[in-house]
Amino acid sequence: MQARAVLGVVLAVTCAGAVFSFLLRPGGLLWGETEESQVRGIVEASRLLVDKSVYAAMRRNLHKREVISPAQLLSFSKLPEPTSRAASRAAEVMEASVQEAARRGHLRSGPSQLPTDALSEGLLSAIANLSGCLPYMLPPRCPATCLASKYRLISGACNNRDHPRWGASNTALARWLPPAYEDGISEPRGWNPHFLYKGFPLPPVREVTRRIIHASNEAVTGDDRYSDLLTAWGQYIDHDIAFTPQSAAPSAPWVGADCQLTCEPRSPCFPIQIITLRDYVPRILGPEAFGRHVGPYRGYDPSVDPTVSNVFSTAAFRFGHATIHPLVQRLDARFQEHLGPRLLLRDAFFRPWRLLEEGGVDPVMRGLLARPAKLQVQDQLLNEELTERLFVLSDAGTLDLASINLQRGRDHGLPGYNEWRQFCGLSRLETRADLGAATANGSMADRILDLYGHPDNIDVWLGGLAESFLPGARTGPLFACLVGKQMKALRDGDRFWWEHRAVFTEAQRRELGRHSLSRVICDNTGLTRVPRDAFRVGQWPQDFESCDRIPGMDLRAWREAPPPDDACGFPDKVENGGFLLCDDSGRRVLVFSCHHGFQLQGPEQVTCTRRGWDSQPPVCRDINECENEVDPPCHASARCKNTKGSFQCECSDPHVPGEDGRTCVDSGRLPRASVVSLVLGAVLVCSLAGLTWTVVCR
Repeated sequence: MQARAVLGVVLAVTCAGAVFSFLLRPGGLLWGETEESQVRGIVEASRLLVDKSVYAAMRRNLHKREVISPAQLLSFSKLPEPTSRAASRAAEVMEASVQEAARRGHLRSGPSQLPTDALSEGLLSAIANLSGCLPYMLPPRCPATCLASKYRLISGACNNRDHPRWGASNTALARWLPPAYEDGISEPRGWNPHFLYKGFPLPPVREVTRRIIHASNEAVTGDDRYSDLLTAWGQYIDHDIAFTPQSAAPSAPWVGADCQLTCEPRSPCFPIQIITLRDYVPRILGPEAFGRHVGPYRGYDPSVDPTVSNVFSTAAFRFGHATIHPLVQRLDARFQEHLGPRLLLRDAFFRPWRLLEEGGVDPVMRGLLARPAKLQVQDQLLNEELTERLFVLSDAGTLDLASINLQRGRDHGLPGYNEWRQFCGLSRLETRADLGAATANGSMADRILDLYGHPDNIDVWLGGLAESFLPGARTGPLFACLVGKQMKALRDGDRFWWEHRAVFTEAQRRELGRHSLSRVICDNTGLTRVPRDAFRVGQWPQDFESCDRIPGMDLRAWREAPPPDDACGFPDKVENGGFLLCDDSGRRVLVFSCHHGFQLQGPEQVTCTRRGWDSQPPVCRDINECENEVDPPCHASARCKNTKGSFQCECSDPHVPGEDGRTCVDSGRLPRASVVSLVLGAVLVCSLAGLTWTVVCR
């Protein structure tokens, strides 16, 4: 009887649990979770997942500081500053949340739709808001001072008054074509081995490097026209305008995958304006393509979006990697190479001490000017310094730049080669003969199609590199189109472009036009003779001219005379800030700003009148960053301490600050208090033992 009663109670509880779980489940009949609470839970779980990944990466790096791997070096070189890091983290949280929402079935229709299309607009907006992405999508606050029409912001924001985020930092790269992801969100092409493209799987990127791109260090053809400085300049501006920060966290659960030890598809395994547009880009595109894709300057066009595009940043402008020489040339004052053994790239990466101890910058600059660049030859694309020996500091492995470039394109969702040819108005390549004609190299076409199976499948970076050069150019038709389109947008969509008549006076533009890279070298190095055209490979001494004969700017064109009847003078120095003079319709205006970590209290600008300044100058007050509860400056694992103009994230022993400066990471050692206790305990034990021994002996 008692057993039956117990069984009845168990059955009742079980049935009640089943009923209530049905009623309370998502989409249940009664008292179910609201969509808002579900989304909030999804985002919070995603945030914890991302933070856990960040913490794991920082702890791993903390314990591997003695032996730095090439992958760590690459990661460290791309660590973003705090604002970029916050934007990157918010994006990671939003991506993880969208994937989880799609997995749980928050879809408007069937699973055939891409998740980002199938999720409702309201749901996506809620995720964007809760993840912290929304502030980076909304228009920023633009200054309304007279300086706003005279100087650009360092972030690039507010250049376009109608679209203040166009061209700004910490914004998404522009997409000129829809992304190609295997899951519709972030899984790159080639991620799933069962996916077929035109009946063929995509080849692993390392296999593409090994069979098509790799060349020995000895297989180098010199460029008979251009110097190594052309390559160096391309690297310089590429890292300036196309820099993408390291992901805030490798997507869990594959944190810590080592690309040297696994082939699994894991996430971690994958004046300038003038010189660039006037001197550099025409040489890359050739005169005909430059005229077609860039053309003469017609003035500022506020309808043009100058945002750097995905395909330019991750593929087209990476063409320059095929022009990198395996040797760093260093020449003496007579332009002879006798400064010790030849320096391979592997022995130059991350070794700034060579500049301090082996002759300084001047020998390197002479080598850039007087030695030809590596010519991009189809059978000599990237040398082994880049494909086998990139970032070598220890025996912990190396990186392969070609594979990184190929995987980067897939990670960014770039469609295949033919999609971009069609985008540029070029014919699609359908057969082996078509590809052979585009490359003018039947052997290259055969090797590519033996791996990819069909021209549609070819990664755009490889396809662009394989094309034969246009006349007078250093790129083929596809990269000429993509680079030219981007450069034209950067120029025409820039309100502060130097040729825009609202920016400089006629005299100032004339002086700017006289400036050159050769003059920059004369003014900033110890060289006294340079080629008049720094991008043309020069023969010493006949092609080198004295710096005295290289024209430069006359800065007197920027001299501003003080107004004749000035009754204002200048206010006292602003503590923790400063001011700039600005002319506003003939009136003298001072525009005030504060140093980082301080904020203005009072008017942002004051105007000079006949009676003096129309207002008292403002003061700069310290910002207490620790009071920010919406976006705390320190991780929850740390204590925030406000300091003058900044803050500190303090950790409790044995935790130490991670590489982001805001998260506390377990150092793996005992707390100092524990060490002291152990020492004192040992002393006490030894003392007692000694005392006991003394008593016993007596």
